[in-house]
Amino acid sequence: MEQSYVIVTDTACDLAPEMLERLGIPAVPLNVFMKDAPALPCALRGTDFYQALRDGQVACTSAANLSLFRDVFTKILQQGKDILYISLSSALSCMHATGQIAAEELREEYPDRKIIIIDSLSACMGEGLLVYYAAEKREAGMSLEELAEYVTNQRLHTIHWFTVDDLMFLRRGGRVGSLSAMAGTLLGIKPIMYVTNEGKLTAHAKVRGRKNSLLTLAAHFKEDNGNPKEPVFISQADAMEDAEFLKDVLQKEHGVSAVTIGEIGPVIGAHAGPGTIALFYMGTARA
Repeated sequence: MEQSYVIVTDTACDLAPEMLERLGIPAVPLNVFMKDAPALPCALRGTDFYQALRDGQVACTSAANLSLFRDVFTKILQQGKDILYISLSSALSCMHATGQIAAEELREEYPDRKIIIIDSLSACMGEGLLVYYAAEKREAGMSLEELAEYVTNQRLHTIHWFTVDDLMFLRRGGRVGSLSAMAGTLLGIKPIMYVTNEGKLTAHAKVRGRKNSLLTLAAHFKEDNGNPKEPVFISQADAMEDAEFLKDVLQKEHGVSAVTIGEIGPVIGAHAGPGTIALFYMGTARA
């Protein structure tokens, strides 16, 4: 059943453009640029982007401006349709706040239309997983108000677990100190991180060795009561072999039937760095 509203997200959700197109979901783009060329948008993606980071280039990000939000929303409103925007976590970006401002302005211009803005309290393919479920519910016939309530209730069940391969990228972002990053790198320490109920990325534990870090992510799936019959997303930053290893563990040891591997785009990858692996699924509650 065709609905009279459009789900909108942003490019921090890291769903592949092909999937977003198939689901009929526009994504408001965040800005990515290299520090030595701040006036030019970064055109690098995938392996090329992460190789540039390994070679010492520094990528920076910024939120979309109000004008861009207005443009994206206006095209939908002019079609006579309402909007449900699911944003990147407000604890990580001002995308949610800017979307709210755009909505307030456009409600005055289009008083007969509804614009609902929801903070996903999520990031990367965790945000993407929430958007994916929202698209399924829309196709099943949920109204705009019903879907807004569903997304709001479901967002804290969207579980995120991350591990990074190189602590020096977290040092750049101020997440760890220089000495801790150097010592951890030399000792092969791999942090395990998660997204809190407030939508913040927080350290959870440290393990020794890459394989152990991946096994730890898989172990959390069982601890968090992940449903092996529901979709599970893995995202990787130029680390497909490790993503495939994690997928194999989830399928063989935890009976997961549907695993989608995606790419950590430049928005999140600029801060997490190459080699980052993340796991997303619906569970009982966040850590």
